[in-house]
Amino acid sequence: MANNGELREFLRTRRARVRPEDVGIETGGRRRVPGLRREEVAMLAGVSVDYYSRLEQGRRRLQPSEQVLDALARALRLTEVERLHLHHLVRSAVAPPAPEAPRLPPLDEGMRLVLDGMPTPAMVVDSFGDVHAMNRMGRALLVGLEPMPSATSSHLRWLFLDPSARELLVEWEMVARVSVGVLREAAGRYPRDPRMHHLVGELSVASAEFRGWWAGHEVDVRCRGTKRLRHPVVGELVLHVEAMRLQDGERWLYAYAAEPDSPSAQALRLLGTWAATQDAEQTDRGTVGGHGTGTGTGAQVDGAATGPGGDETALHREHPAG
Repeated sequence: MANNGELREFLRTRRARVRPEDVGIETGGRRRVPGLRREEVAMLAGVSVDYYSRLEQGRRRLQPSEQVLDALARALRLTEVERLHLHHLVRSAVAPPAPEAPRLPPLDEGMRLVLDGMPTPAMVVDSFGDVHAMNRMGRALLVGLEPMPSATSSHLRWLFLDPSARELLVEWEMVARVSVGVLREAAGRYPRDPRMHHLVGELSVASAEFRGWWAGHEVDVRCRGTKRLRHPVVGELVLHVEAMRLQDGERWLYAYAAEPDSPSAQALRLLGTWAATQDAEQTDRGTVGGHGTGTGTGAQVDGAATGPGGDETALHREHPAG
């Protein structure tokens, strides 16, 4: 997955997405291929056709300025997320990128306490979709997903390989496509990470849907939204989801909440009662495992993990564009 190939495919798929009439170009009839031609992108961006062609081919000797890349982003009608992704791809095509994502430390005690004290479902996920921590309500809501070091700690593997994810998520396709876009954005920053390569290869073999969406080169980021779920115990829920970036820049806190006094709020209360009962039964059987903090919501957290990020985990609220 050399990044000059990534750059070529990203620019090619973005060109194909833009209709000539949307940027004021008269076509004079049908075209053999959809979207803009290379010469049209070059004209709109104010660069030569030869320069744009060599850039799309990922020529290492080219070092376009930020102004040129931003002009291309405007010509191709990129979102802000896609614009940043283009900058990442070009930088790593002209200079060797980091071989892999840096090692992430375990979540600190303060973050564990935050998770443990939240009365609604919550979890911490990294750029590659690994779940570093979940509180008790999170484990009760997202059936089949567990935090590291569990073998079922990958949000992406859960989405594409676990049938319970499709049964739970009413709008599974939308959630899955966004998650593929998030991984694609991370791949632009860490194009040579072996863990990312392994994950992409595994899911490409196992899932035709993943394979097709990955080839589309769509990029996305984690952000707020609404999810509809069909839970096997408490039934239908409509939950608001907030994604808040941790200070290490590579992990996100997901928090789920329902409208006050709504049927979904009542369902969450029932879910909390059910989760507490399940934990009590497991305690009686001596099967509650190892990573809980021992307080109310029973957060489970990871050990040290290899993945993108830094050392600190304070919260930064973001609502990315795009």
